[in-house]
Amino acid sequence: MTDDNEKILKADRFVSHPGDAATGNLRKRFYEEATSRAADDGFIIELDGRPIKTPARAALTVPTAALGNVIAEEWNAQERHIVPETMLVTKLANTALDRVVPRKDEVVDEIAAFGGSDLVCYRADEPESLVTFQSEKWDPLLDWLDGRYQVRLELASGVIFKEQPPEALARLGDIVAVRAVFELAGLHQVVSLCGSLVLGLALLDSHITADQAHDLAHLDEAWQAERWGWDDEAQARLEGRRKMLNATAKYLELL
Repeated sequence: MTDDNEKILKADRFVSHPGDAATGNLRKRFYEEATSRAADDGFIIELDGRPIKTPARAALTVPTAALGNVIAEEWNAQERHIVPETMLVTKLANTALDRVVPRKDEVVDEIAAFGGSDLVCYRADEPESLVTFQSEKWDPLLDWLDGRYQVRLELASGVIFKEQPPEALARLGDIVAVRAVFELAGLHQVVSLCGSLVLGLALLDSHITADQAHDLAHLDEAWQAERWGWDDEAQARLEGRRKMLNATAKYLELL
């Protein structure tokens, strides 16, 4: 084996794509300690003094000490095997570097597009109790968006698509575009989980908590469950989303 090949293999040990959960191939823990240290362009995460790389082989470098410390904690918390599902903050940092950095404009467009069919704008026609429930919970969010960002979105009844005012959509695009790369990774996760840019911005601005964002995104399920009870499978799915939202909110706070 050549010296170059040996270097490649050694470097690959520190790439942060630690296992293939789909096939059950979890990588064994191969390091003693993960640490975060200041670097010229942020805070770099290291395993036994060697830089971690993202799946796309970028150096895992983050903008704040707090975020670097939590990522190091996630790696240190791994036991015999490295379980990616327990490293949600690390995953978001990888996403920022590998997916947002090379295609930021596309990610901005993807996020802003949720405002064109935002969950909180689509209201039930009946029954009256659900109509009232949605109005009580979602109208204050739209009022907040208008007061905070001067964007007024229009309501739609039922499932028929309603075009939002072009100036409102343009304004939402501008609001998203000024966010930093690491913020965009978290915001994209939130709006995808909630189906709502309004909820994503409210969480990003600490206007609501992650638990509130989850509950506001699933009003219909909660309303139905109060009358018919929870389905175990559906409840497990929603709790998985709640866990991801809470991890994303933690990530955003660390920025």
